[in-house]
Amino acid sequence: MKSKSKGIRIVWFQRVSYTFGKTTMRLLISIYKTWRRNPFRTLIVDDYRKWSGLALQVASWHIAKRINTDKPHVAILLPTSGMFPATATAIWSQGKTVVPLNYLLTKDDIDYIIKDSGVDTVVTVNAMVEMIGGLPEGVNAIKLDEMSFGGVPPIRRSVKSDDEMLAALLYTSGTSGKPKGVMLTAGNISSNVEQCKKWVRFTKDDVFLGLLPQFHSFGFTATTLIPSAIGAKVVYTARFNPRKVLTLMQDHAPTVMLAIPSMFNAILNTKSAQPSHFDSVRIALSGGEALPDAVYEGFKDKLGMTILEGYGLTETSPVTNLCRPKEQRRGTVGKPIIDVHERIVDEDDNDVPAGQNGEIRIAGPNIMKGYYNLDKETDAAFDSQGYFKTGDMGQLDEEGFLYITGRIKEMLIIGGENVFPREIEEALTNHPDVTAAGVVGRADPSRGEVAVAFVELQEGATFDEHALRAWCRETIAPFKVPKSITQLEALPRNPTGKIMRRELAKIVAKKRNS
Repeated sequence: MKSKSKGIRIVWFQRVSYTFGKTTMRLLISIYKTWRRNPFRTLIVDDYRKWSGLALQVASWHIAKRINTDKPHVAILLPTSGMFPATATAIWSQGKTVVPLNYLLTKDDIDYIIKDSGVDTVVTVNAMVEMIGGLPEGVNAIKLDEMSFGGVPPIRRSVKSDDEMLAALLYTSGTSGKPKGVMLTAGNISSNVEQCKKWVRFTKDDVFLGLLPQFHSFGFTATTLIPSAIGAKVVYTARFNPRKVLTLMQDHAPTVMLAIPSMFNAILNTKSAQPSHFDSVRIALSGGEALPDAVYEGFKDKLGMTILEGYGLTETSPVTNLCRPKEQRRGTVGKPIIDVHERIVDEDDNDVPAGQNGEIRIAGPNIMKGYYNLDKETDAAFDSQGYFKTGDMGQLDEEGFLYITGRIKEMLIIGGENVFPREIEEALTNHPDVTAAGVVGRADPSRGEVAVAFVELQEGATFDEHALRAWCRETIAPFKVPKSITQLEALPRNPTGKIMRRELAKIVAKKRNS
């Protein structure tokens, strides 16, 4: 009797294919088909529950039923969990744009994003609304923790759309002014999912460990949409805790681990971390910012795991470069992935030869449509050949491997020489007492500009500015050695863990003015 009941449910579940319109976005079709083919298999494990394909599909239908707005965009304010893909697909099925809200931003920034995107509906839970201090007046909240997900709602036909549909508005974190809405089409996102899947050969047998927030482009594509599209299991935790991460690794044996450098560093410095935790991992990928040598070497020596690096931006959906295990080279973020084209140009927009620094320009099907309501900024973001101007400096070697050297706007000019903060920061973080460093410039009457450094120290370490400057002299040119080094209990970081040099510059300016 029991098996007969299950059989009926499977037959019913396989009939949902008729709900697809002829031009429904292909990523949505891919995800729905994956859920349909795996009705009773656990596809997601989060802090709250396990999700089968059937549970995800039914949840998506229930949420879609509650979306009742004439506005083209719907926001998501949820902790990292299985509810995010269920909600995103619900929004897409109604032909609307997903606007993930970064709950770690200030209330002013969140309110700005809601207003700028024209959102009047937010899919959320009570705890998240309380966390951000409430939603603006007039904004409707669909609170999932107040909904009943029992039974099967009427199945609504997916609204027709195509690859030009605006699928997501991802707002930058605002490290340099107000957040900007990056417009990613269905084609942009679908292309990046396919590019990554083919480049690294992800399969349904992989198990992803999802440590990144889903409002971030890396977490949105790499640990949410890719596993959802291919039917790979993904294990989420809403709050990063290195001890909990190690427990999840023991319990679920992930094969793919994606994180930012500060997360890898925290895991490395957890006393209970052992090589056995990483026995199942075939790919440990770091992105978001440069991976310090100390973290790379520490992981390799202590845990027997080689961390690979990748590169991308919100504007590129986000992945453009990935080091594959057999192509690993320290210091590079790998070759461009499938269908991505890169050029390195000088200040006059001329292509430079291999091994020479210049601005990284990128073209491909995953490049954004533009910035929302910012036509001038959109025009300025692309060159005459249609390549996106990343604002990052780097170089390609003879084999096409990309090396990142810094940000153009953050470059210092010391005595007429170009100096990137990243090189000085790397020298400092290689010191055994330093866990993180940030470097900015300060005006100097004789040299034009000098480097000023800020550091976080290991627990129990004693700060010695003279010793740190002496350490730097051993590894970098004398004119690059910081004029001063200041200890901070915690360096200012944005919600995704990047050090905010803009805030450090404010500290320098304040000191000068006082």
